[in-house]
Amino acid sequence: MLELKALTSGYHGTRGVVVEPVSLTLHGGDFVCVIGRNGAGKSTLMRTISGLQPPISGAAALEGRSIPEMSAQERAQAISVITTDRVSSPGLLARDVIELGRQPYTNWRGQLTSEDRDIVREATHRAGADELSPKPFDSLSDGERQRVMIARALAQTSKVMVLDEITAFLDLPGRVEVMALLRRHASSFGKVVLLSSHDLELSLELAGQLWVVHDGRLSFGDSDELISNGVIERVFDNEDVCFDPSRRRFAMIQGSQAAAD
Repeated sequence: MLELKALTSGYHGTRGVVVEPVSLTLHGGDFVCVIGRNGAGKSTLMRTISGLQPPISGAAALEGRSIPEMSAQERAQAISVITTDRVSSPGLLARDVIELGRQPYTNWRGQLTSEDRDIVREATHRAGADELSPKPFDSLSDGERQRVMIARALAQTSKVMVLDEITAFLDLPGRVEVMALLRRHASSFGKVVLLSSHDLELSLELAGQLWVVHDGRLSFGDSDELISNGVIERVFDNEDVCFDPSRRRFAMIQGSQAAAD
């Protein structure tokens, strides 16, 4: 469904290449977690895939069509995107924001059909945002806003979801719930879900496939592959923290713990 053809992410000019050419294919049902150190280029890669910024070279295609060449409406129907940008919607209720997920399908007046409203209600419920729906969006906490934005993305019924750090403001049970929801969504509806996350241990447990961005390159595979070939350790170990492959957990190095005490 989603094909990256020697896709090179970055910026024309002095910043240059951020992630070197990537060639791979994702299919309906794939749930991918994108991980890496801060500043590695995860957001740049995901913005390039979703068509929010042009590639330096290569292409991203959805069902054979170049994503950058799609019209804005076609791209909105095909790909739902949540970025790390803090959204403000003065005067709108949370339900209004969720309903915006149907905008790519409405007429020029933006009127929702009964089918649209059914889709919005289902998306709101699945995202756990029922109690938030009648509240002013700008009155919500960061974690509550993220739930509303997830509901909007679900209401968009796109083939691909690209979600950048959407669990950052959720507590642990909330992160588990949302990531499990997105995994079920991909599997049950044949969607491709790309989720960048700093929650490494949850990503290792829940992702069907992992993309690890490091030193301008992308390594990919399932958790077992990336653990057994040492990618996780090479990317994330430092003088204070190391990854234990047998437990699939990160632990503080004893000398570092003693120094902290």
